Amino acid sequence: MKAIGYTTPLPLLDPAALIDLDLPIPDLRPRDLLVKVQAVSVNPVDIKLRGNVAPSDGTPRVLGFDAVGIVEAVGPEARLFKPGDAVFYAGSIDRPGSNAEFQAVDERIVGRKPASLSNTEAAALPLTAITAWELLFDRLRVPYGQKSGGDALLIVGGAGGVGSILTQLARRLTGLTVIATASRPESIAWCFAQGAHHVIDHRLPLTEELARIGLPQVRYAASLTATDQHLPQLIEALAPQGALALIDDPKTLDILPMKRKSLSVHWELMFTRPLYGTEDMIRQHELLTEVADLVDAGVLRTTLTQDLGPLSAASLRQAHGIVESGRSIGKTVLSGF
Repeated sequence: MKAIGYTTPLPLLDPAALIDLDLPIPDLRPRDLLVKVQAVSVNPVDIKLRGNVAPSDGTPRVLGFDAVGIVEAVGPEARLFKPGDAVFYAGSIDRPGSNAEFQAVDERIVGRKPASLSNTEAAALPLTAITAWELLFDRLRVPYGQKSGGDALLIVGGAGGVGSILTQLARRLTGLTVIATASRPESIAWCFAQGAHHVIDHRLPLTEELARIGLPQVRYAASLTATDQHLPQLIEALAPQGALALIDDPKTLDILPMKRKSLSVHWELMFTRPLYGTEDMIRQHELLTEVADLVDAGVLRTTLTQDLGPLSAASLRQAHGIVESGRSIGKTVLSGF
């Protein structure tokens, strides 16, 4: 099968950073689906791995952590899907990814594709939807569907992939006042379009910006980027007994200053459940199915902003470059070979 991967971590400008491959179709584990991939999107995790992590066994590594496709075959113990079903998912970080014609993926982390979306529109959602959902409802434990209450959520990095869908989830499924951060006219407009009540500038002190909109403190904060840069301001902005959730990789995280306010800290990594085969791993199937239902009901929408067309080493390098720039809005998607 055709695939795109890498053998050595290299800068993106190097032609060998991502290369075309010819690989065997993967074998299936008992609860696996074999999916014929139709569309993929690119996430920051692709950039981190490609640039920093060498394949452990010396063979090429195939990345890709979002996919839409059609089930071609199922493992002997699979029971959630059948051949011909249209599905979407984000895969697992310890298995070959979606930048290939076929991918093997555990059915417990797969959902039905939203019927109202195209393949490319749907491919923008799985990883960021799982991340945002787990962060909001599992880590911060914000009540799902409860529209009462006067609490607020600050989202640092509101225009990115996770920030975009987190804004939608918080605005439409909770009673929180949603405050996103952005700094450019186009990213500010995007945050408002996703449903943010307020948008503040993360280039300025967050506490000053929150005071400007009349919300000097928030109960919840989701730090999606540059946590080490914003941490002192986040601690100041959080109300006593508030909660901070983060997804990025600060080199250090000094949480001692949080003690005085009894603040809690929550890490979110959507790969944890499949990595460890947790007993509740099937929750990702359930929440993706719920996301598909919400999309088809018009409650949530795709965060696709760029479709780069057919998947190739060249177009995938272009997509990596867009994400690597740190200025991308929403999600970049590629489709087919």
